[in-house]
Amino acid sequence: MGLRTLQRDFATWLAAEDHEAAGRLSLVAPEGLSVYLNNYRGQLMGCLTESYPKTQAWIGDSAFLSAAADHVEAVTPHSWTLDDYAEGFPGTLARRYPGDPEVADLARLELALSETFVAPDGDSLSLDAIAHVDWARAQLRLMPSATFLDLTTNAAAIWSAIDGGDVPPAAEILAGPATLLIWRQGFVCCFQELDSNERMLVPLISGGIGFEEVCERLVSLHGSDEGVRLAGELLARWAGAGMLQRGVT
Repeated sequence: MGLRTLQRDFATWLAAEDHEAAGRLSLVAPEGLSVYLNNYRGQLMGCLTESYPKTQAWIGDSAFLSAAADHVEAVTPHSWTLDDYAEGFPGTLARRYPGDPEVADLARLELALSETFVAPDGDSLSLDAIAHVDWARAQLRLMPSATFLDLTTNAAAIWSAIDGGDVPPAAEILAGPATLLIWRQGFVCCFQELDSNERMLVPLISGGIGFEEVCERLVSLHGSDEGVRLAGELLARWAGAGMLQRGVT
């Protein structure tokens, strides 16, 4: 048996527990193959457990491990790093819990937070630096780690309660989709639900937008005085949360 054929049959055994492939692996004792299979699946299960602790806390250990086992049976690793294996698990949960959409939403939020943690670094604009910016020319940009996530349930509130050691609220379907901005401040991942004005403006900031245009859009919606007030309030909120990149001009 050539090395390539041996590797292919061994991978087929691990991924699908294919006994025909195992039978061709004459160099390995059958009991040894079971050890490899258990180790392989154990690593994948461990990856999912480490990646989704809040989801596991929400649905319980037994339900989580059952869903994880289904995922391992159906989905093989697709990347050079085991960290990427967790990507598809929210889809498995969505199919497994169609009547409980908060489960998949919670997993999607956990996945987005973990991806934000390893996103590129950036220096944030501080509140103190606001006074030294030429806002007539300034271009606002979000931190490199910033991303958006739309949720249909109160999964964000569930995540926050579990993270804080509090009793989580009952699952609810939101009246309308909520858009979260997720970013990293130092070594801490943060998320914030965007209000109606932010849902209009923050996606534009991700591509770079002049602060003057921010003011113009708010003035067109709310009038001169209120629009300018809102522009200042939002700028202070964004800078205080560490959402904006330093060097906005």
